[in-house]
Amino acid sequence: MALRDTSIPEPSGPVPPASGACGTAPPIDPADRGRLLAGAHHDPHALLGAHPVPGGVAFRALRPFAREVSVVVDGERHALVSEEDGLFSGVLPLAEIPAYTLVVAYEEGEQETHDPYRFLPALGELDLHLIGEGRHEQLWRALGAHPMTHEGVTGTRFTVWAPNAQGVRVAADFTHWDGTAFPMRSLGSSGVWELFLPGVGEGTRYKFEIHSRYGHRFLKADPMARAAEEPPNTASVVTASAYEWGDTEWMRTRADTPVHEAPFSVYEVHLPSWRPGLTYRELADVLPAYVKDLGFTHVELMPVAEHPYGPSWGYQVTGFYAPTARLGSPDDFRFLVDALHRAGIGVIMDWVPAHFPKDDWALARFDGDPLYEPGDERRATHPDWGTYTFDFARTEVRNFLVA
Repeated sequence: MALRDTSIPEPSGPVPPASGACGTAPPIDPADRGRLLAGAHHDPHALLGAHPVPGGVAFRALRPFAREVSVVVDGERHALVSEEDGLFSGVLPLAEIPAYTLVVAYEEGEQETHDPYRFLPALGELDLHLIGEGRHEQLWRALGAHPMTHEGVTGTRFTVWAPNAQGVRVAADFTHWDGTAFPMRSLGSSGVWELFLPGVGEGTRYKFEIHSRYGHRFLKADPMARAAEEPPNTASVVTASAYEWGDTEWMRTRADTPVHEAPFSVYEVHLPSWRPGLTYRELADVLPAYVKDLGFTHVELMPVAEHPYGPSWGYQVTGFYAPTARLGSPDDFRFLVDALHRAGIGVIMDWVPAHFPKDDWALARFDGDPLYEPGDERRATHPDWGTYTFDFARTEVRNFLVA
């Protein structure tokens, strides 16, 4: 099957007819070419996209299995020349880099889209500094997948911390889980990799394709994903909240009385088994009234973070920032919390910093080396549970847990 780019393009009207071929672009250094195609290049933006060269501007795109790739400038379409292996390039006699789009043609049709490799990084220096120091208090805003408008174009920014990786690529449902076309760039000593993909939006399923320094290549779910597929599926899901909270009164008054001076009784509940089969929104119809009628002031939710093994009751977490999809979406979970607050019930969330499972698609040896777990196997493996323990000595790991 041909690999298709089905990301949603920006509205651009009819695809313009071909106007002619480009000139020949300078070849890529063979070593750089090999690393780029292998998914082991730290700076694909230096090779792909548009760059000034003697005689004009060179354009280069990586689109595996494409029949043809053209560049569109000022409404005119110019065919790029195939360099084999999915690389297409050409030179136009221009004084400076223009606004442009790409038309990518596959056997089943063609599509006009923005070039991911014409954008500056969508993550700021302050974010990188705070990540490096392990004190980013809103880490979920910096890492993960975020729908956004960047340089006037809508899409999703993908960022991941993988300091030991030789290369990282985005693999998704629209690439048939092949990351070749979308290598990410390293943002220096922070260990963070970044790529803005135009047209990609909510609901997209994705993983990161890691190329380790040992030459191995594997897919990993996003540690900072805010939504995930329902188990046993393991992909991360691009999401953005549209929820409007109604708990203003609760938030305004909850700190008026010190906790140690007020009644405090907690009802602990495992949501999937309390009333089996109910979703977050259905639970919101019955749980607040039930807890209030019994006289409890708070509920304590046994872990709701995403986990692959249901009988673990949520204590072997693979998605620390994503509520389990078994009961609904992240906004559905917000609806439940909101309903409890509006009923005057506080919500306590169980948090699992003690360990994490060794599933090969999740946190374990995330970039090919011990990263979230200690490098010493004697300290890394939990003696009772056969899981990994966290490396609390690492600032980024502490930040990941505390944020």
